[in-house]
Amino acid sequence: MPHAMQQAMPPAVLQTLDDFYQLLEHCLASNSLQKLLLSKYRGSDASLQRLTIRPVQLQNEPALSFVYQHQTNHITKNYRYPEAVAIIKQLLEEDFKSAFLTAEHAQVQLEFSKKGKLKISQHKATQPLDKTQAESTLQHDREKKRFVDMSRPFLTALGVTDAQQQLIPAMSRKWKQINKFIEVFSQALSSSNKPQDEAIHVVDFGSGKGYLTFAIHDYLRNTLHNENAMVTGVELRQALADLCNQAAATLDHKGLEFVCGDVKTHAPKQTDVMIALHACDVATDYAIHYGIRASASIIMCSPCCHKQIRPQMHSPDLMQPMLQYGVHMGQQAEMVTDSLRALFLEAHGYSTKVFEFISLEHTNKNKMILAVKNPNASAKHKADVLAQIEKIKAFYGIKEHCLESLLQESV
Repeated sequence: MPHAMQQAMPPAVLQTLDDFYQLLEHCLASNSLQKLLLSKYRGSDASLQRLTIRPVQLQNEPALSFVYQHQTNHITKNYRYPEAVAIIKQLLEEDFKSAFLTAEHAQVQLEFSKKGKLKISQHKATQPLDKTQAESTLQHDREKKRFVDMSRPFLTALGVTDAQQQLIPAMSRKWKQINKFIEVFSQALSSSNKPQDEAIHVVDFGSGKGYLTFAIHDYLRNTLHNENAMVTGVELRQALADLCNQAAATLDHKGLEFVCGDVKTHAPKQTDVMIALHACDVATDYAIHYGIRASASIIMCSPCCHKQIRPQMHSPDLMQPMLQYGVHMGQQAEMVTDSLRALFLEAHGYSTKVFEFISLEHTNKNKMILAVKNPNASAKHKADVLAQIEKIKAFYGIKEHCLESLLQESV
């Protein structure tokens, strides 16, 4: 990343506020700042406890993310470097009496006494990195922060990170899943050619504890700054829907709600993005059918179980020695079921992909069907895909596929 601002080299020993500001600007220009924590708040807002500041990327430009931590909620604001430094100076000189700066090679503690006397303590990093390691580490951190910033308050509220915004080890798999999910969604949104500032309505079926529902809402509202984004989590268990609604209200996630229901009963007015991860058996078919009926721009499904197709399948004699093993029969049923789902989406005007997604928690199912609305799909392409579907069904002796039946009923 090119330097975002010019600055004088800080003195070896920091003695004044100006020395501290020179160090801060040097850390920003050299990409070595990791975190700045402001505490001991003495301003007029009685609920504000502290402020955590971290470097982030906003549309490929460097910025600082300010997370204002209140007693009942967290508020995040992002600023480009020059504006951010000006705000930090004002806050330190007026409202906060303590600052702790963490960089790659040093840690600096700044304290104001009750009488206003300044004390600065400097410490070397416990394990300083050489330049190559530092650049590698910073790049790795940026890749992780590109879609989800670990300092986001919803991660702490949902138990992914602790009070210091550090990852809880037991949640490492969930953290990876959240990041991968937002990465996939971001790419799909870009390829859909839907303006990112337009109203986007997302429905997440089987939202559970809300990890991905909160993540996609936070990504749309905080990262893309889409104030018109609306996200609805649909969960069959009322207790979980209530719990997530309480968290959304506490964290001030406007435009995020959770309702009790399922894919067969929920019918909002508009759906631009339909999500159904780990939808068991034909629930995936109902979810895809819902997305097609709603003319959703993006459909994201992670199917589970393939009970409907397997009993119908009659494989050729040549394949029987391979399919005498149950695991192979199951894999074949999974492949055929999900291939037909993807082809039905193609036949209804979507560009589809089927690929391995990072494993969901507590299951080894890691496949995703991703469909993006294709405005250029032709009638001939639809006819060709439907013909392919009929050939596959005839080859395996398949008489009924749930998604096909649903689509025929809704014609």
